[in-house]
Amino acid sequence: MEARYNLKSPAVKRLMKEAAELKDPTDHYHAQPLEDNLFEWHFTVRGPPDSDFDGGVYHGRIVLPPEYPMKPPSIILLTANGRFEVGKKICLSISGYHPETWQPSWSIRTALLAIIGFMPTKGEGAIGSLDYTPEERKSLAKKSQDFCCEGCGANMKTALLPLSLDSQSIQADQEAKELARQISFKAEVNSPAKSTNEIPPTSASNLSINSSASEQENFAESVRATSPHATTGEVQNIAASSVPELPAPTPPNNTSVSPRQRRAQQQQRQPISPGLLQAQQPRVNTSNTGSAVLIVLLTLALAALIFRRIYLANDYIFDQEL
Repeated sequence: MEARYNLKSPAVKRLMKEAAELKDPTDHYHAQPLEDNLFEWHFTVRGPPDSDFDGGVYHGRIVLPPEYPMKPPSIILLTANGRFEVGKKICLSISGYHPETWQPSWSIRTALLAIIGFMPTKGEGAIGSLDYTPEERKSLAKKSQDFCCEGCGANMKTALLPLSLDSQSIQADQEAKELARQISFKAEVNSPAKSTNEIPPTSASNLSINSSASEQENFAESVRATSPHATTGEVQNIAASSVPELPAPTPPNNTSVSPRQRRAQQQQRQPISPGLLQAQQPRVNTSNTGSAVLIVLLTLALAALIFRRIYLANDYIFDQEL
């Protein structure tokens, strides 16, 4: 596989390193790239204990962009589980639906732990999420152990090590829960279901500015990775031009305005009526016409004066000759 890819590419280097780190399965997760595609991985995760998914073993795909780790991967579940739709990209702050919250320091292992910790949470209408009943999820957890992937040949009965209670297993559970709390908070902030009126104007403007700065920083890092000889100024200019300018925040309404100030604001906001525009239009045309007539009259007067001077000069010369 190494001969097919550019080993100098940051994405290839990163994926090769992660493939070596995740080569051996654990009792919680396992992931490896396909033999013919380094940018498509198949993973297996165990359902979190003390939940509706306890005992389940779930399989899925991770599709990585060429700009990885500057851009997030897409995550797709292949095993029915009652929490995520099968065969559809799921919407998390670690997936391609939220590139503004992705951090290049995260890895495929981070995504696997986040999936485990996020499974017991509520879907709340997010893309690719499901809210099955506990009974249905427990039934799917038992059936998941019989799943066998046709793409990579993984068998859920042997894909992971037997569950243990050692320190590494406990640490993995704690990391999964911590990531789930972070992802839940970010999903709540960026959720499109919430009305923008619920966020104070100052908080909304700060969130937009932070998102824009994050996008510029991620794009700048991508430019540095693809163009190592570019100067810092060129990278900043390219990153700044790639992110659209944000509209200025609307100032909040001030309820303590005096009646005189309120009338003045209403007069300023009052639109100009069409009749007033029609009444003002002839004035502009008349002024322009008057200026043109005045210029013509001045030109004629100047011409008449010049002709008169010429006539008097000729008359004087004629008198001299006589």
